[in-house]
Amino acid sequence: MISGLRLAVTLLTVVPLGTAHVDRGTARAAMLLAPAVGLITGGAAALVLQAGDLLGLSRPLAAALAVAVAAAMTRALHLDGLADLADGLGSGRPAADALTIMKRSDIGPFGVVTLVLTLLIQVAAVASAPHPAVAVLVAAVAGRLALPWACRAGVPSARPGGLGALVAGTVATRAALLATGVVLAAAAATGTAADGPGGAVHTAAAVIVSLAAALLVLRHAVRRLGGVTGDVLGALVEITTTAALTVLAAVPR
Repeated sequence: MISGLRLAVTLLTVVPLGTAHVDRGTARAAMLLAPAVGLITGGAAALVLQAGDLLGLSRPLAAALAVAVAAAMTRALHLDGLADLADGLGSGRPAADALTIMKRSDIGPFGVVTLVLTLLIQVAAVASAPHPAVAVLVAAVAGRLALPWACRAGVPSARPGGLGALVAGTVATRAALLATGVVLAAAAATGTAADGPGGAVHTAAAVIVSLAAALLVLRHAVRRLGGVTGDVLGALVEITTTAALTVLAAVPR
């Protein structure tokens, strides 16, 4: 479990914990513990927002800085995966050609537009959320909840090697459900602390809606590409995070 946590932190953040031995068992633990890593990236973004309040920064500026810090905490790898997936799927090419496009180092027009729109939505959502610090924290954890589901049994790897091959199919569906229950409970507790029972419903809804969005994209990616890759996993984190922030930005009536 400790090796899995170290691998999760190393893969998903800039924190260089490393791990001595990586096998599929360690990869499984890393994917199950991935939501906990959201506490690092989301916590960093929340600290930026709190500092922005103390310094009197406008909400949009503080939100932009928080999103930038969250991206920096991941080396922007998830955003890179999102751009690559957009280029691959947007090309309309067969799976092999789409995978080749995704491996290129450059970013095409689909990737650029997707990145710009995603970052704009994230900044706008954080700036307009009733509790911005809570929003970035919950969204960061929810974003990484997509990983155990994307790596559950029955979801193949699109390539014989790489990160996708290491983690694909390692997580039992029952374990993914358990991780989801833990995240939902934690999100509801956070929402309650911030806004009472209504806040609990709001944060839980954000987790559920964002996970549903991730599963829809995952299904499409697997159908088009034949399985998951590291780029697909990174894209799912960003898509789920963005969906959660969007829900959290909505003021309950």
